[in-house]
Amino acid sequence: MNLRSLIVMGFFVLLLAGCSSPPSAIDAFDTYVKDWNEQEFSSMYTQLSQDTQESITKEEFVERYKSIYGDVEVQELKVTFEKPEEEPEPNEEGVVTLPYSVSMQTLAGEVAFENKATLVLTEEEDSEAYKVNWNPSFIFKELNEGEEVAITSEVPTRGNITDRNGVELAVNGTVSQIGVVPEKIEADKEAILSQLSEVLKISVEDIEKELSQGWVQSNSAQFVPIKSVMKTEDDLIEEAKQITGVQVNNKTERIYPLGESTAHLTGYIRNLLKEDLEEYAEKGYSSYERIGVAGLEEIHEEKLHGETGWTIKVKGTEKVIANSPKVDGENIQVTIDSTVQEKLYKELDGKAGTAVALHPTTGETLALTSSPSYNPNDFTLGFDEGEYDALAANKDQPFSAKFNKAYSPGSTIKPLTAAIALKDGLDPNAVEEIDGLNWGADSSWGGYQVTRVKPADPEVTLEEALVHSDNIYFARKALDLGDEKFQKGLKSFLIGTETDFPFPTAKSSVSNDGLGNGILLADSGYGQGELLVSPYHLAMTYTAFANEGKMMKPSLLMGQSSEPMEVVSTDIASIVEKALEKVVLDPDGTAYEPVVEGIRIAGKTGTAELKGAGEETGQENGLFVAYNTDRKDLLIAMMVEDASSKDVIGKVKNVFDQM
Repeated sequence: MNLRSLIVMGFFVLLLAGCSSPPSAIDAFDTYVKDWNEQEFSSMYTQLSQDTQESITKEEFVERYKSIYGDVEVQELKVTFEKPEEEPEPNEEGVVTLPYSVSMQTLAGEVAFENKATLVLTEEEDSEAYKVNWNPSFIFKELNEGEEVAITSEVPTRGNITDRNGVELAVNGTVSQIGVVPEKIEADKEAILSQLSEVLKISVEDIEKELSQGWVQSNSAQFVPIKSVMKTEDDLIEEAKQITGVQVNNKTERIYPLGESTAHLTGYIRNLLKEDLEEYAEKGYSSYERIGVAGLEEIHEEKLHGETGWTIKVKGTEKVIANSPKVDGENIQVTIDSTVQEKLYKELDGKAGTAVALHPTTGETLALTSSPSYNPNDFTLGFDEGEYDALAANKDQPFSAKFNKAYSPGSTIKPLTAAIALKDGLDPNAVEEIDGLNWGADSSWGGYQVTRVKPADPEVTLEEALVHSDNIYFARKALDLGDEKFQKGLKSFLIGTETDFPFPTAKSSVSNDGLGNGILLADSGYGQGELLVSPYHLAMTYTAFANEGKMMKPSLLMGQSSEPMEVVSTDIASIVEKALEKVVLDPDGTAYEPVVEGIRIAGKTGTAELKGAGEETGQENGLFVAYNTDRKDLLIAMMVEDASSKDVIGKVKNVFDQM
């Protein structure tokens, strides 16, 4: 390279050096704020001053402040600063101060503050740049070097659930907490634990597990709780008190005063599990709270729970960064009548089955019962040894509600078939000629025949068909209607449609793949085939006959009204109702026996046969749907598994007789 070239190159180097811009504190902080808003802590660290970086490593910086923002659940972070019109002059030490504002949402509410950042002019290899003097007050203004953030929660009081008359269904009540004082049992520990195990019906191993917790000292005067029981268990409590070293304290717990009779209605609560934590943390719950996992406790969890209170503060000080007070849960009053609920549960008598009760003219749900059942108090107080496993293994599924599952309705569907046919123009007085116990449409049925329950007059009217529960008559009516009209009629009763019940309920269905015009359509007309209806839904359909043709969708919360749906005319409802009265009052009616004097009800029996593929016979479920015709304030639908309708009629009549 010649001398001329060297001179030119040197000139350009000097020119470029003279044209470079001086470092800008505004630009440096602007870049920093952008990274801060994105919570890019790794990038933020590279923009810190040397003094700051010497006080904390990059890994510590990123982990600490990511953790703080994560723990307090920072959202909508917004860091802003108003750029000065002119570049500020640094002081003698090369420091510039710039004001900024921070706002964010946290689990304890909004945090907003104003602060000042200092930037120091720093010599780098070939240039100068402004770097940020970070300190913990950037995160929260109250936070100083060496201090930590503490987060505390305040659990809200769960709302109570009561019935229409204020009877307690699920409440925060007082229970007896039975425990031991370690120093008082040391002398004869083995014998005492054995005796306590027998009284409390839990294993010695489970008692020892409680006594081996980290906070328990073997020779201390501490009270160690072992098991809580309902205060009504007087004999058990008194027996426990007689054991050396045993103490009984009062404790507030979630209790269910009516126990098994309302278990499937109320549900129960339990502790949050590991797999629940993320979902419920997003809803503002602390990790040690309880949630409803079945029944009303789950359906109305949000209302019953309330809002957890949170406080963010500087650990070991009184400095509060943010605070949101707890909001206690709402009390819920349901339309349930606990008297009806308990009477129906008692009538089920532990047999696999269910009963639903509605007010037929208002749609209010008066009872939702299922059997066999479990005691929801055991989920908060503890099961006896082996009890949970026995319940879980029970083939009749005591943990599962039956009133909202779909079953074959059997002959209880016949009033609906009658109403659909009447709406299509059937003359109720028209005579259908039916001779014999069996009938098949034609050779296309391959010998399949519909069977009547018992011999009857060969000339059958609609009323007689309902009174005698004539399968052949209703099979023919379904065929006369045809697939399209029959399904449309069922849909007017919301069967086969998505229906919004106040308690989650299985969708009732007509068929798996259409009815066609043959055997399946005929069988569906008298409640067999593939037709499935939940007891809750079945009860709802009968409100149309009790309510002059207007079907009432069920309600479950007091104060919520039910909008009537006109599914048939008043005349049609009256015709069906009159026939349903004779089903019970006529000596030839299928619901005549047992006779209970002094009650006036209209109803329909049903026996649904459940046959698997290739089976000629199967389990039978007995059903009876009825309502009182004098007051029209109670409608009951009961289903008992592995029983005939005759087994169910007396149970339902007993409840009407007692009301």
